[in-house]
Amino acid sequence: MRYDVAVIGGGVIGCAIARELSRYHLRAVVIERECEVGLGTSKANSGIIHAGHHGAEGSLKGELEWRGNQMWDALADDLHFGFKRVGDLTCAFDEDQRATLRQIMEQGKRRGVPGLELWGPERIRREEPHLSHDIVEALYAPTAGVVNPYEACFMLAESAVRNGVDLALERTVVGIRPSEKGFEIAAVVGDDATPELIKARFVVDAAGLHADAIADMVEAGGFRIRARKGEEYLLDKRLVGYVKRVIFPCPTPTSKGILVIPTYDGTLMVGPTATWADKDDLATTAEGSAEVFAGARKLAPGISEKDCIAEFAGLRAVSDTEEFILGPSRVAGFVLAAGMQSPALTAAPAVATVVLDALRDDGLELVAKDDFEPGVPAPVRFAELSSAEQRSLVARDPAYARLVCRCEIVTEGEVRDAIDRGARTLDGIKFRTRAGMGRCQGGFCTWGCMELLHERLGIPLTAVTKRGGDSYVAIPRLEGAA
Repeated sequence: MRYDVAVIGGGVIGCAIARELSRYHLRAVVIERECEVGLGTSKANSGIIHAGHHGAEGSLKGELEWRGNQMWDALADDLHFGFKRVGDLTCAFDEDQRATLRQIMEQGKRRGVPGLELWGPERIRREEPHLSHDIVEALYAPTAGVVNPYEACFMLAESAVRNGVDLALERTVVGIRPSEKGFEIAAVVGDDATPELIKARFVVDAAGLHADAIADMVEAGGFRIRARKGEEYLLDKRLVGYVKRVIFPCPTPTSKGILVIPTYDGTLMVGPTATWADKDDLATTAEGSAEVFAGARKLAPGISEKDCIAEFAGLRAVSDTEEFILGPSRVAGFVLAAGMQSPALTAAPAVATVVLDALRDDGLELVAKDDFEPGVPAPVRFAELSSAEQRSLVARDPAYARLVCRCEIVTEGEVRDAIDRGARTLDGIKFRTRAGMGRCQGGFCTWGCMELLHERLGIPLTAVTKRGGDSYVAIPRLEGAA
């Protein structure tokens, strides 16, 4: 397996880079240790496209946050993932925080962020009546948005594959050796002790939490990545519309604070925390829950733990400089995309263009394809169709008349399509269709999804996993068991 470029890491950064590479006449591969793209940090992302005014002035984060923000509309048009601009409010509770709002506003204006406004109490109450009456002022930014980050990953990867990029999934990189023609990457497949060799002229290190370890394999590092854990809590759909915009408190030097987020699909999410953790610590905690709901209630007093239907944690890949580590490394042909913590999701499309510039500067010839296809077919979202459209679809394909997920109104046809487009696990189906994301959290639809994975992939039910690895849902019947 010999490639022009190997991208290590299949999160939103790696997938965005892969899609950019697919515009050119070259062979590229994404190497990802999970069984599907987007199942690491990207799936536990808050899903906010930041407005462009928060990132510190003079920082690479701040520059790419605004550049990336402006690229999401075109991406969503091409790739049909959930995205909309809902705006955000950054809230002040005292005079010091009001001064901070003005600093952020001026910073945004210098960057070119349009539409920034300061709202007083009367405007806040009119626009967002459920926010605390203790808020004395808020900075409104219309350019903020929300996105389904896992959906964006899947569609970026699908677009890249349709345009010629290979996916090497379930492969853990255990070594990289510079060679006369580039690099030889040793990757272990599952429990196989013998690594396979992937050869590439150029390597892009987009390995998230493990980007430092990957860079150290070729002595291209010199930086460290730590994990900062963020706990998030998803609330019941009865609160759809409770707030219409992303609600921020005034930020601190290490965190944007506890937020109230109306997700693309309408449900509210509150969080995240910001605590140092081990790189495999994805546990939620009683302390984290207490912190999140206390912070959320400060912004919107009516929010309650009683409405929580799901909780999860994500790990941000934080460099020892607290900045993006992006561009050429000390080793020719080895390009870094490390330290990709917030606002890396927002910046992802811009990060991809910076990486391609670095590859070009390192000697990669980029010849544009005449036949690059920017779009992918839009998936069916049955619940969003009109009654007439639903009837017409069912007449063409009765699979859309069979309900798999009652909470989110997901049909067999949608699950079948998700599997045909790459879903290999229950989480892969969930993040593509929302089956399992509703109030019962998969209590009704898990078995139906398992049967469809069994039928369409030709695997036994006992081989179906939640998210790959050993996350099996069913076990074989024991011999002699009743």
